[in-house]
Amino acid sequence: MGEFGFRSGSRVFLTLLGSLFLTSNPLEAACRELDVAQGFIRPAYAAEPDATIQYFGHNFFQITTGRGTKIITDPLAPGMYPTPSVTPHVVTVGREHPNHNFVALAGGNPVVLRGLIHSGADWNRVSMSVRDVFIYNVPVYQNGVDGGSLKGAAFIFDLGTLCIAHLGDLSHLLTSEQIKQMGKVDIALTPIDGRFTMPPDIAQQVLHQLKPKIAIPMHYRDNLSLVREFSKGFKVRYVNGDTLTVSKSSLPSSTEIFVLKPRGARDYE
Repeated sequence: MGEFGFRSGSRVFLTLLGSLFLTSNPLEAACRELDVAQGFIRPAYAAEPDATIQYFGHNFFQITTGRGTKIITDPLAPGMYPTPSVTPHVVTVGREHPNHNFVALAGGNPVVLRGLIHSGADWNRVSMSVRDVFIYNVPVYQNGVDGGSLKGAAFIFDLGTLCIAHLGDLSHLLTSEQIKQMGKVDIALTPIDGRFTMPPDIAQQVLHQLKPKIAIPMHYRDNLSLVREFSKGFKVRYVNGDTLTVSKSSLPSSTEIFVLKPRGARDYE
């Protein structure tokens, strides 16, 4: 898979009895062409096209499908925003840092999917179905504390007709290979802070690469000047709350930016 490929020793496929079903048939996928999806794990039943996306701040979201499957992404340790009470079916972790991997806050007994192994030194392969969602990851790079590059992971959630990409702490433009792996993204959860992730101008270029119908900025710590810079040239909607409900049939015709307001965030200026 080239520079951004997974090391062979890191190819991990998880099997959860009762939840996962392996098939050699092509996946009915929203995200990827069938040649990419061929032979991957298939959902147990058809996914609903609708989803609710709730933003808890930083890179921390909860995605709830029309069938009630709950996924949380990059759970955030207490201190930056109020910590929600969540009982997800799945937790994804794209960076091994307390601002992204505080899995302990998740109630119940969720499946935990880590994009990295060996304390973040190597990429981990995730490609699996949980209930009605097919989940896979794409290796990316993120910025380290010293400005150097670290391995990171973006996660893609295929709901059958709706494709949601959580870009993690992506710090660079995408390669053609990464774009193909991510596929036909409908909603892109996009980091914009410019320190550990890409800055707003690069994030805009990534939107032009992926062409999502909706982009939701993240990883900007209430710095609305970053949001305004990121939004230049796009139609932008400031949502008075932390939740957005979406369906394939009602997506905008071209990319629009929706700014969600997590609990504890400052008011829009």
